[in-house]
Amino acid sequence: MTRITPIPIERVSAELREAVKLQQTLLGLVPESLLTMAHRPRMAAIFAELASEALNPGTLDRGLKQLVAYISSSTTGCRYCQAHTAQSAHELAGVELAKLQSAFEFETSPLFSEAEKAALRLARDGSMVPNEATDQHFADLKRWFSEEQIVEITGVIALFGWLNRWNDTMATTLEESPRRFVERNLAGPSG
Repeated sequence: MTRITPIPIERVSAELREAVKLQQTLLGLVPESLLTMAHRPRMAAIFAELASEALNPGTLDRGLKQLVAYISSSTTGCRYCQAHTAQSAHELAGVELAKLQSAFEFETSPLFSEAEKAALRLARDGSMVPNEATDQHFADLKRWFSEEQIVEITGVIALFGWLNRWNDTMATTLEESPRRFVERNLAGPSG
């Protein structure tokens, strides 16, 4: 159970209504994380704007951004964000289930291109504490991506650093839809 009571959707401040509507449209739900942030409406609104900028298509494929978010969240152990990013990767960005199911073996999986491997390597290593990103990560990325695209990748990692800490600290309750998605598609033999 979430440690701070989420603000009910009908009581969200005027400055958050657009963010709530967008989340309902995109995800079919409003993440409980946004509703706990809603106790500080300006912080929640700024966060929602940053999240939109980081995750919406820029010069990178939305599916790659969701995979970066999934690996980053998996590295930190945030189950809430893992479920949301996996569901969004598949249902909103068209990432194949086989790719999601092989995400933790991206280094050796033939499903991932060398460019994707470089991005996911940074997502994994840049999400560790202490951070393990190196100059070699960036040399590898520069073979495949522009500097603007590398900034986008890093922006997704940083965004999920915030979300992973927020949701694990708040013990955010996972909503039914992402929970069912993970149970149907990503749970191992033991569930």
